[in-house]
Amino acid sequence: MHSATMVLKRPATPHPENTNWSVDDVEALLGLPLMELVFRAAEIHRQFFDPTKIQLSTLVSIKTGGCPEDCGYCPQSVHHDTPVADQPMMTVDEVVDAARQAKANGAGRFCMGAAWRGPKDADLQKTLEMVREVKALGLETCATFGLLREGQAEQLKNAGLDYYNHNLDTAPDKYADIIQTREYEDRLDTLGKVRKAGLSVCCGGIVGMNETRTDRAGLIAQLANLDPQPESVPVNNLVQVVGTPLQNAERLDWTEFVRTIAVARITMPASYVRLSAGRREMDEATQALCFLAGANSIFYGDKLLTTGNPDVVADQALMSKLDLQAL
Repeated sequence: MHSATMVLKRPATPHPENTNWSVDDVEALLGLPLMELVFRAAEIHRQFFDPTKIQLSTLVSIKTGGCPEDCGYCPQSVHHDTPVADQPMMTVDEVVDAARQAKANGAGRFCMGAAWRGPKDADLQKTLEMVREVKALGLETCATFGLLREGQAEQLKNAGLDYYNHNLDTAPDKYADIIQTREYEDRLDTLGKVRKAGLSVCCGGIVGMNETRTDRAGLIAQLANLDPQPESVPVNNLVQVVGTPLQNAERLDWTEFVRTIAVARITMPASYVRLSAGRREMDEATQALCFLAGANSIFYGDKLLTTGNPDVVADQALMSKLDLQAL
């Protein structure tokens, strides 16, 4: 057993790990006996993190609905007939109030999401003020505004943004089955702009979209081969929303989700691995096994963009049962 005082800290060089994972290598890890896989992941987790600590992020949708992209999982797309209506952007005061409440509830990072293909200059100027005001509260700041143009990442950085979220969503070979309005390379291009600006990267994907295990291996390999690797890796379990093309997708077995978390930890040992969308549908035991397998971050409180998220009281109760503490 490792006591909290014996746990190794994050290395001075933040990402010394392997960035040359083949899909076959990752798929072989996914195929290990489940308990052996979880054990290996737990061992690696303890080399880089205190296993009793969880990073808490709160995500708020500052601009909901009306997105021109056709992502098959997303109820905010104008291409899908869903209950999510196009709504105006929140005001700066509304966003700051939400951030202040998130901090009071124990969140250390506040994430702002907007349903855009990418921010127009006028929209970006409004978000820069939001970033400055949220940063002034003493919170880490994160944004997910879609594809960025030249210079926009630098503006966000100068306003005080810490992290930019831009998920790869799925494996390269699977991408066209999910999204037709942009290319996989568009995603990588924005990630390059984010890194060039000196921002930290939050980048993960979604499982449960009728993909194969090989597809999941392809997603993890892509993430693990980013150099440097993402500081945060959100792993989303598809929330099926009526009106989206994936509303009847076959549900991913919980053991496969745990395997995904464990392999993300093994291949990206110094990254925060976050339980994201779909966590409300997971029972406490499944979440506990995910934490054992290396998950050490959650989206906490409020709605997760347009789908439900466990409330603060439920999360605090679960963390108490598992003797987990917020970073």
